[in-house]
Amino acid sequence: FIMKEVRIAMWSGPRNISTALMRSFENRKDTSVLDEPFYAFYLYKKNYNHPLKELILKSQSKNWDEIAKYCSEEMPNQSRVWYQKHMAHHILKGCDLNWLGKVKNCLLIRHPKSVIDSYSKKYKIKSIRQLGYQQQLEIFHYLVFKNNFEPIIIDANDLLDDPKKMITKLCNKLDIKFTKRMLSWPVGKRESDGVWGPYWYENVYKSTQFIAPSKKSINLKKSLLPIYRECLSIYNFLFEKRLKL
Repeated sequence: FIMKEVRIAMWSGPRNISTALMRSFENRKDTSVLDEPFYAFYLYKKNYNHPLKELILKSQSKNWDEIAKYCSEEMPNQSRVWYQKHMAHHILKGCDLNWLGKVKNCLLIRHPKSVIDSYSKKYKIKSIRQLGYQQQLEIFHYLVFKNNFEPIIIDANDLLDDPKKMITKLCNKLDIKFTKRMLSWPVGKRESDGVWGPYWYENVYKSTQFIAPSKKSINLKKSLLPIYRECLSIYNFLFEKRLKL
């Protein structure tokens, strides 16, 4: 089993186990990871007042084309696998998506009730575009239209319900070998974490494996229901096309 180089672009929305999945891949011996390379670009263009904003703007390139070129070319550290954790909401209207043809694209989806509940505790939600669902749908349609190829879709709850089975299926789809190392990882921070980690990654720092979600019921504020309904219709469409357990 000789593995060729694999570049994985995992497109997630916020508050969606995306950092835990990055930990899982980083624990492989053959893999390098990249944490949200378009974050500075996004903040620079949108001028959102995110926590640690100045630090983020200094830590990364703010040029979309430059970052896209980096993500689709040279593999870092002579790795066989390059796992790129991307936030779908960092894609803004007019961004060139041509480079997606050079990477294996995956969508990591999560039920919007959980996402909206979690994100609204950290940051005010004013627009559906902050949550990534529309952009995930745009990626889906772009790849189908341009490359006649659907991205691999995985649902966060499926992954948490049976990490071994789901990650094995994901690896098969990506043409990489599953390893048990992907099911747990050492506790703590990483050199590879973005500089925003201290604000957003508190739970991941403490984690050593995927943890089953709590089954508590969630009641969203009335003001968030129109955004929730819009997200839900996109989520349901993508959910039907997901990699099933």
